[in-house]
Amino acid sequence: MTEDLKIGRLSRRDLLRLGLAGGAASLLSACGWKGGKLGRSAFAAAADLNDWVGERLWLSSSRLAPTYELAERTPEGSFPAYFRSRTVPVLADPAAWALEIGGLVARPMRLTLDQIQALPLITYTVKHHCVEGWTAIGTWTGVPLSAVADLVEPLPAARFLRLDSFDVGYSNGFDLASAMHPQTILAYAYNDRPLTPQHGAPLRLYCPIKLGYKMTKYLTRIDWTAERHGGYWEDRGYPWFGGI
Repeated sequence: MTEDLKIGRLSRRDLLRLGLAGGAASLLSACGWKGGKLGRSAFAAAADLNDWVGERLWLSSSRLAPTYELAERTPEGSFPAYFRSRTVPVLADPAAWALEIGGLVARPMRLTLDQIQALPLITYTVKHHCVEGWTAIGTWTGVPLSAVADLVEPLPAARFLRLDSFDVGYSNGFDLASAMHPQTILAYAYNDRPLTPQHGAPLRLYCPIKLGYKMTKYLTRIDWTAERHGGYWEDRGYPWFGGI
């Protein structure tokens, strides 16, 4: 590869020059940053800038997370589980659970687990990245979120998604491009078996180009929105974009 491999409208040399010589102001000017919520704390402003740069320069439908062989999977007992604020109900009757989908869509709907599992599926073995610094490799199976979008037909005004969880007070916001990325799925199986509560049963978002806190577990509802929703961790200072 050459040093001048293009990333968006900037080359690697451009980015280096901007960072060393012009600083943040030069980068903002070159990339078209219009300002925004810079009257808030410096930390919050920096997080906004990181999100914007991540979305504008690095996100691409052709940028895929690397996949791994099954033999490379992390032993299940060593793949950390997740804290829950309350016990997830045992799904003795799968028909009793459904994913509600609405907001700015032409066809709001309620999809049962059986209906979701009847859609075209994707299976991949990828590395999970936690913001706390650990990584682990696992296999995830589910339906592309883009396939669900085709069913509900988002309206032109829809630019973001809000994902709500059974876990009390937990939600995430997602940008449209990341949601429609070919590796973003609604996962219902982990390591070739149905999800357990430890990994977000009965359904969770999985997106291997994001940090783990962006992957909403115990999904109950998805809404397409015009405004950007924050999220449980994002509202506490974590980067909103959360890309890797």
